[in-house]
Amino acid sequence: MHIIMLWGDAMERQLQGNGYTVGFSNKEVTAWGGIALMKQMLDRLQFQESFSQFGIPEPLSNRGYAPRQLIEQFIVSIWCGACRFAHAEIVRLDNVLCRLFGWSCAAEFKAIIRLFSRFDMLTNERVQMNLYRWLFAKLPEMKLITLDLDSTVVTRNGQQEGACRGYNPGRRGRASHHPLLAFIADYRLVANFWLRPGNVYSSNNVLQFLESTLVHLEGKTVGLLRADSGFFDDDFLSALEGKHIPYIVAAKLTYPLQRRIFQVRNWWALKRGIEIGEIEYQAIGWRKARRIVVIRQSTENREAPGKSLSLFPDDPAAKGWRYGAFVTDLALPAVDVWRTYRGRADAENRIKELKADFGLDAFNMQKFWATEAALSFAMLAYNLMSMFRQTVMRTHVQHTLSTLHGMVLAVGGAWKNSSGKNHLLLSVPRKKRAWFCGLWANASGPPCCET
Repeated sequence: MHIIMLWGDAMERQLQGNGYTVGFSNKEVTAWGGIALMKQMLDRLQFQESFSQFGIPEPLSNRGYAPRQLIEQFIVSIWCGACRFAHAEIVRLDNVLCRLFGWSCAAEFKAIIRLFSRFDMLTNERVQMNLYRWLFAKLPEMKLITLDLDSTVVTRNGQQEGACRGYNPGRRGRASHHPLLAFIADYRLVANFWLRPGNVYSSNNVLQFLESTLVHLEGKTVGLLRADSGFFDDDFLSALEGKHIPYIVAAKLTYPLQRRIFQVRNWWALKRGIEIGEIEYQAIGWRKARRIVVIRQSTENREAPGKSLSLFPDDPAAKGWRYGAFVTDLALPAVDVWRTYRGRADAENRIKELKADFGLDAFNMQKFWATEAALSFAMLAYNLMSMFRQTVMRTHVQHTLSTLHGMVLAVGGAWKNSSGKNHLLLSVPRKKRAWFCGLWANASGPPCCET
């Protein structure tokens, strides 16, 4: 067997293998030809034409790289699997991608770091407001939405700003950040992202975060807001009621609430081991009483969620059950309130995906606001990829980024000059070419995310 790995030019040198030789070529070749579909979608969204309205800081030197190129490089590198700044070199060394996006010379990853270092709190808020408004304006069919709010813990190593010891169940005692996130559940998009120090309470800045999120959703109506127990706060609930936003929020099982739950006698059995009830409850400091739906599940099911009533650890009436509680202003039956809230579990899947594929727990800088800026653009990379899955792929299965690599993004490609025009040749098997052409037609059409 004699195999020569060669893309056109004569080999300068051959490497001898066991039954084959390997040569080199100066031809521009990429392993990421499928990114051309993403580029087509970006062009359809008019990303480059709209970039000037985002308000991103300009370079300090006339010789600096254009901010648009640096942001594009950062996003494309994430699509290609980068979860750290140094991984962005995968794009810098790919001449096909540089030519595809019109970059005359790709920047080193340190130039991207320097760009994010110029962001401060006000710049972050302005840029992200403009970005989210631009993106959501491209989805005119997105009018009535379900908004899920959540927080997570991101463990940090080193002495970065805001990395403090706080609540960190995964790695106790380690420094961390404690970001807030908002998701549009119907369209699987991120609506807002705020980085917070690791030692803040779960309810810290939730009112301001809500206001910021609603600004991002200009022209959209929140038909339902779901949130975890970090948002179980009278001021927050009152703000939702004042804005006429229906809500279901997980309740903290404080001792006073545990006493009220313990007094419930009219439990309704949904099925063996699952019972539901409800109460009117006014916590200390609340302006009024609110409806609380309570679900309890038998500990015979080891996977049953919830918590035990720690105030009554040995009482036979409470022993053997795990409890969950949800405050709501909806008039739905209690079982429908519980089932509706369970849909919020998808937010946890989104957070896991952001950590695994989009660098939520890895893109980290010394400066706090620089880290928030980098992660905010990682959220943009996620949103654009989510639009790609829904608008271009159009499958009911939400494939992970690594799965999309194997399906469509990791496609060999090379440039061929033909009559003075750029011509990208993709290594797509013959039987899949009609399918790929269909994806191209989807990417060229108007963006339309189906719920």
